[in-house]
Amino acid sequence: MDALDEYDTKILNLLQANNRLTSEAIANAVALSPTACQRRIRRLRDSGVIAAEFAVLDPEKLGGMLTVIVQVVLKRGGAHTVDAFKRDVRGIPEIQQCYYVTGEYDFVLIVTAKDMADYDRLTRGVFFENTNIEKFHTIVAIQNVKVGLRIPL
Repeated sequence: MDALDEYDTKILNLLQANNRLTSEAIANAVALSPTACQRRIRRLRDSGVIAAEFAVLDPEKLGGMLTVIVQVVLKRGGAHTVDAFKRDVRGIPEIQQCYYVTGEYDFVLIVTAKDMADYDRLTRGVFFENTNIEKFHTIVAIQNVKVGLRIPL
């Protein structure tokens, strides 16, 4: 895909704030026609710049959820061990985000659980049962102060 221009950037910022905006609303905000905005949005989707569009749910309105940050150290086994862990976490819905990192830990995970009993069940099935995990460290979030995936453009 070609480089993003100022219109693409404006459109992406608007869509990151509210992906339910109409073409007309976007057109008014960026000073293009609705048709031109639709073409640009389609190009951004087709090229993969817009990777996904989804609803962000409020955990408090769903009865509350626990957010847990888990730092994982793998046993030394090379690329195969790392790739296997990446593959495993992709299939676990409670693991919302997974970062392969440098430093003391190999991975940092953002996990959502209904409560501590639910998190305990998850740790037993995901972390204790995985023979490639040397250790993991859990941090329980007291409050979600800021949550998002917006990329500043």
